[in-house]
Amino acid sequence: MTQKSSSGKSTSQAREDRLKAALKANMAKRKAQARARAAGASDGGKDNTQANEGS
Repeated sequence: MTQKSSSGKSTSQAREDRLKAALKANMAKRKAQARARAAGASDGGKDNTQANEGS
């Protein structure tokens, strides 16, 4: 990796690193949510119909 210098670019580089880390975490979270929705869609459809029949 590259070393950060003491100039103004180190601040922007640190910001970019924070943004990259936040984006990576956000994408992992969204992928996990999508997987949960996909898994829940196949199982959840049966549960929803049973719940709606009682109303």
